Amino acid sequence: RAGQSRSSQILLRYETGDWNALHRDLFGELVFPLQVVIGLDVQGEDYTGGEFLLVEQRPRAQSRGTVTVLPQGHGLVFTTRDRPVRSARGWSAAPVRHGVSTVRSGLRRSLGLVFHHA
Repeated sequence: RAGQSRSSQILLRYETGDWNALHRDLFGELVFPLQVVIGLDVQGEDYTGGEFLLVEQRPRAQSRGTVTVLPQGHGLVFTTRDRPVRSARGWSAAPVRHGVSTVRSGLRRSLGLVFHHA
């Protein structure tokens, strides 16, 4: 009803020296809150580096980063935009960005599933 009739599947390919800047996938007025990335190659065999990055911007505090290695065939569900954070004043929305660290060698591929039309 809101015009989001299709999802977007993205095949991501990173070669030696490639990386993906921290960003949020926000397209249109209506955005589904979760997306998925699936590892297609074996880290340490097919490529080195290329870790999945999440950075949470925390209110009145330093940003916090998380690094995840995506095993082949495994999926990671993460927020498209914000995540709820409990504080002394109740709940607030913490902006979260994602990206990929520099691939040091080889070829890293993954499948991104965005559940709104990108």
